[in-house]
Order: sequence, then structure tokens, then C-alpha cells
Amino acid sequence: MKPIITAALSLFVAFPFQTVAQQHTSARTITEKIEWTWADRPESPDPKLPNVLLLGDSITRAYYPATAKALQGIANVYLFATSACAADPRYTKQLHDEMAMVGLSFRVIHFNNGMHGWGYTDAQYASSLPATVNALHKLQLAAKLVWANTTPIRANNDGATNERIDQRNHDADALMQRLHIPIDDQHTLMQTHSDLHQDNVHWNEKGSGIQSVQVADSIRRQLTAK
Repeated sequence: MKPIITAALSLFVAFPFQTVAQQHTSARTITEKIEWTWADRPESPDPKLPNVLLLGDSITRAYYPATAKALQGIANVYLFATSACAADPRYTKQLHDEMAMVGLSFRVIHFNNGMHGWGYTDAQYASSLPATVNALHKLQLAAKLVWANTTPIRANNDGATNERIDQRNHDADALMQRLHIPIDDQHTLMQTHSDLHQDNVHWNEKGSGIQSVQVADSIRRQLTAK
């Protein structure tokens, strides 16, 4: 494994990056055939424990249960997953709505965005990420951020290719390093487990379990860091 660099259920359909955020807000929405959001929370959160948010997509949703179990007694783990790409102007609005709904302060936000929105160019995706980081900082001032890059796919799928994933990861990693945001390198981790794909994009239960170990480890590091 490559080291890290550095539930009630709900279903519902002036920082340095101001210029980027304004451009992002005015962008055109390019939808997929199915659009969705998904939120989950602990059944009985412990008020004495810190709150942690996993922010991502269906891959995040799959490793959420095992991650929450790994952090049991350490943190209350919440989930917000969406099919919206960071380049989609709806995305930051979804983040605002989710934070307003849960009404909590998060100690750590482990976030990913990269497997959706293939109708946007790679340049549009890259230019949207500062606005995402900006929104998270504004909504959760005390939260430590951890970026999870995007995992490889088994075969091309609805516009997704491994070449485009590599480009997105390259651009995202460069930004996170520049902003001193730790990177959970899920891409390298899962490159060695291509046999654990359950379809062209998603991982089976064993694969998601492998992901959760590294996710939980990256979160523990932030919870104990000074």
C-alpha cells in the first residue's frame, strides 16, 4: 500500500479564488442521464467525539460503511455523495445545502470529485477545483481537508477513460500540494487491485474494504495532528 501523502438516510435530488468561483457559478450545467445526491449519518452520534465527513460519489458511498466502522469510538462519520462534478455550477450549492441540513462542525473532511461530469473539459474541471476548496473552507472554517484522488477504471465508461482520470488527478494533485492539503492516493492503491472491480468503474466489497483502510488511516492522521 502506498503511504498517504504529506445512519438515518437522506436522498434528495472574499477568498483568493473569487474570480474562479464567479466563473464556476456562471458555467452551464451538463447533466448525466441519472443525477442524484445521497447523505448518511451515524444512527447515534456520540457528542463527545469529533465529526468527520466523507464527501464524494458512489465509490465513496461504497467505502463509507467500512470507514465508519474503522473509526468507531474515534469519530462520528458522515457521508455526502453526489453525481455532480465540481465543474457543475450546482455542486457548491449542494455543499451549502448539505452543511445547512446537518448543522454540524466537521473536524476533518475527506473529499473526492473526479468520476462524473465527463461532458466538461479537463480544463473546466481543473479550474473548478479552487472554488470547491474555497467553498469547503468558507462552510467549515475549522475543518482539516484531505483530498482523495480518483481511482482507475477497468474499461472506458460514459466518457470516462484512464487517460482523462490521470489528467484530472495530475491537475488536482498539483493544486492540493500547492495548498498544502494532504492527498490520499487512492489511485495508486487501487491500481494493484484491478481484479476487484465489480463493473467498469466500481469496486466490489473487498475492494471498497481495502480503500476504507487507507481512508480511515488518512483521517486518523488529521485527527491527531496538531
